[in-house]
Amino acid sequence: MKKVYPDAKTALDGLVFDGMTIMAGGFGLCGIPENSIAALHAAGVKDLTVISNNCGVDGFGLGILLDAQQIKKMVSSYVGENKEFERQYLEGELELEFNPQGTLAERIRAGGAGIPGFFTKTGVGTLIAEGKEHREFDGETYIMETGLTADIAIVKAWKADPQGNLIYRKTARNFNPMMATAGKVTIAEVEEIVELGSLDPDEIHTPGIFVQRVVQGSFEKRIEQRTIRQREDA
Repeated sequence: MKKVYPDAKTALDGLVFDGMTIMAGGFGLCGIPENSIAALHAAGVKDLTVISNNCGVDGFGLGILLDAQQIKKMVSSYVGENKEFERQYLEGELELEFNPQGTLAERIRAGGAGIPGFFTKTGVGTLIAEGKEHREFDGETYIMETGLTADIAIVKAWKADPQGNLIYRKTARNFNPMMATAGKVTIAEVEEIVELGSLDPDEIHTPGIFVQRVVQGSFEKRIEQRTIRQREDA
C-alpha cells in the first residue's frame, strides 16, 4: 500500500467530516503538524473535537482553527497561551475537558493500546474526580480515567521512510508517538522522507504499522515564547 502523499490536503482527502475527533501532536508550538492543521482549516471542516495538550497560540497552530470557530470541544491540559481560546470558553462557544498532563498522556497511550480505562491517584479529591468511579487499592483511593482514540491522528516527525516508520527529533517527540497509535488513521508529516532500509531499526520511534499516510512538509517552527537577555559588558 502506497503511504506517501504529495501534500497534506491530499492526505486528508476522504477522511474529514463535520463533528469528527482529531488528535494533534505537539507541545506548545514544538512538534506540531503545521501542514495538516492548515489543510483542515482550508477544508472548512467544523464542530471538531480536538485532543491536544494545548491549542496553539493566537493565529498559529491550532489557533487558526479556533479563529475560524471550527473547533467545538478541546480535550487538553494547558491552554493559557491563547486569548481567543479564553474568549470562546468564557462566552460558552467552546467546550473544554481539562486533564492533568500525565493523565492526558496516559489516556492517549491507553487508547492506542486498546485499554478502555485505568485507575490513577492524580486528581483524587479535586474537581477532576467529580462523577468518576473511585476505587481503593492497598488502602489508597484512585479514580478511573478512560482511554482516548480519534478518527484521525495528525503528527509531526523528523524522518520517515516510505513504509511510515518514524523518527522524532528531541523534544518534538512529546505527544506525537502515543497519538500515532491512537488514531483510526494516522497522518505523519515529516521533514525528510528517506529510502526504505536506511533507518536504523533501533532508532525508529513509531513503527510504520501505526501510520497510514506520510507527507513531506515545510515548517515555520515558530517559537512560542522568545526569551532573551542582554549581553554582559566585557
